[in-house]
Amino acid sequence: MEYPVEFRYTEEHEWVKIEQYTATVGITHHAQDQLGDVVFVELPAIGAKLQAGSPFGAVESVKAVSDIYAPISGDVTAVNEDLLDAPEKINDDPHGEGWLVRMTVFDGAEIQGLMDAQKYAEYVAAETVG
Repeated sequence: MEYPVEFRYTEEHEWVKIEQYTATVGITHHAQDQLGDVVFVELPAIGAKLQAGSPFGAVESVKAVSDIYAPISGDVTAVNEDLLDAPEKINDDPHGEGWLVRMTVFDGAEIQGLMDAQKYAEYVAAETVG
């Protein structure tokens, strides 16, 4: 799996894409693959304040319910309401139309602590072997 190089990644398998002062957040292809068919998504309200590393929602699949963790801190400015009626978009296009939230960026330095695409691919490979 090729992971988008313009994204940053967490050990909890979230991705974040920064454009200006806006961050778009989703779960990775690996995460959706491990979950299986996504049947429900719980997202925060617009205006919610997210803390890096803290849970902000959940993804429910036929296998399990998994918390979603904020990769960086910020205020939620948009949620992907399409997922409420079509949560399978996370499975179909996790790095595109399956995005979860958009948020303001509080501290650009937080992004430096996240993995780039190559490091994330290595992390996933090591995790699946281990």
